[in-house]
Amino acid sequence: MKKYIVVNDPDKWNFSVDNISIISSKDYLTDPKYAILKKARIFNLCKDYSYQNKGYYVSLLAEARGHLPIPTVKNIVDLKAPKLMRIVSDEFDDVIQNSLKNIKSREFTLSIYFGQNVAQKYKELSSLFYRYFQVPFLRVKFIYSQKWQVQSIKAMSESEIPKEHLESVILFANQYFSKKRYDIPKVSHFDFDLAILVNPNDPAPPSNSKALKKLIEIADKMNIYAEIIEPKELSRLTSFDALFIRQSTEVNNEAYTFARKAQQDGIAIIDYPDSILKCCNKVYMAEALNNANIDTPKTVIMHSDNKESAIDSIGLPCVLKAPDSTFSFGVKKAKTKEDYNEMVSQMLKQSDLIIAQEFCPSDYDWRIGILDDEPIFACKYYMAKGHWQIYNWLATKKGDQDGNAECLPIEKVPKKIINMALKSAKLMGKGLYGIDIKVVNNRPMVIEINDNPNIDAGVEDEFYGDTIYVKILNALKQRLD
Repeated sequence: MKKYIVVNDPDKWNFSVDNISIISSKDYLTDPKYAILKKARIFNLCKDYSYQNKGYYVSLLAEARGHLPIPTVKNIVDLKAPKLMRIVSDEFDDVIQNSLKNIKSREFTLSIYFGQNVAQKYKELSSLFYRYFQVPFLRVKFIYSQKWQVQSIKAMSESEIPKEHLESVILFANQYFSKKRYDIPKVSHFDFDLAILVNPNDPAPPSNSKALKKLIEIADKMNIYAEIIEPKELSRLTSFDALFIRQSTEVNNEAYTFARKAQQDGIAIIDYPDSILKCCNKVYMAEALNNANIDTPKTVIMHSDNKESAIDSIGLPCVLKAPDSTFSFGVKKAKTKEDYNEMVSQMLKQSDLIIAQEFCPSDYDWRIGILDDEPIFACKYYMAKGHWQIYNWLATKKGDQDGNAECLPIEKVPKKIINMALKSAKLMGKGLYGIDIKVVNNRPMVIEINDNPNIDAGVEDEFYGDTIYVKILNALKQRLD
């Protein structure tokens, strides 16, 4: 397996590591030879892991390409979650207090290089934080107020390493890169306790109130205690055995924090944090679908260097997608060159990479619901009245905001649609997915892979009824078993 260290500027890399290539983030993101590389381990040492920055995309596309990145996107997102920082502070409390007990000042900064610190007395503490976050260069700040507490946890760039630490860092690096591996009862008469995460202020909730009521009623019949909890109730999560997320999922909202916390505590989940990370980024999705040879509309991952040539590949009109667009939010249609230039310029201010896709009009999209590699429902979603998408959030009448839906038995769906949906879902792993597929000129194409898909009473459950909810509850039970 080839190993690559990815940095912003290889010319400014200050130390050598045997048998590993040093490449730039720009090359890794844009050079086609890395997109088709079959086996690689990617050590992402970019100076900035901020959401939708180059460092973020290096890890994201590495995962889409089947490469093994360190840190993973999950690790990067964890650094930005204040709630997780508080959880870590509590979980590591004994080691923190013991390691820092002799420090006289009220503040202390721990620099962690590949899981080590230049002072051996902080070895255990450094190793603990590295195993949790898996970020090669990490800086943890502590403050003392009655006891030591974590103030901040941040990734640091190679340029921030003090000169007096460089000799040790070179030693740590060579030790690290020479490794072959880089890793880490309740009393109730119910079979298990289920938390259903719902945000009452969600603008586009994935389940309506009737569906949630039905889910709880069916759970009770199956001897499962089910309760709706809200985003403010993270501290209650550990009192449940399972979590079913029924609020809009984004990398930066509470749903991800709940999923990550549940995963860390061994709580059964639908859906996993990996699913949220992958499905919530259209750049990852485009790369993964392309590498799996799954048909999509002509798609270009666009950046500042190829925005002029991209339009030649996809033509006009075209669809422009923000990487984290959901429920048609952040998806735009450029009809003219002027529209295109204006929209692309605005979107590239928010993200280093965006998606440009050929416009493929159709009367409806297929939505195939997949749960743990099994189709559980099939719907046709028709376009909103007078609009080119299923959702039209600008419609003045609420009834015109979305189109009609038709639920069908799975055996009535063309086999090639079902097979394409199953193949697409497998790219994301086990979980609950909604695969959106258009058929244009008898050619099916995947438009989207959605985690946390809609299951509304009277729509997705119209044909199979209670069976949909039973299958979801059984999937959670299997995760526990």
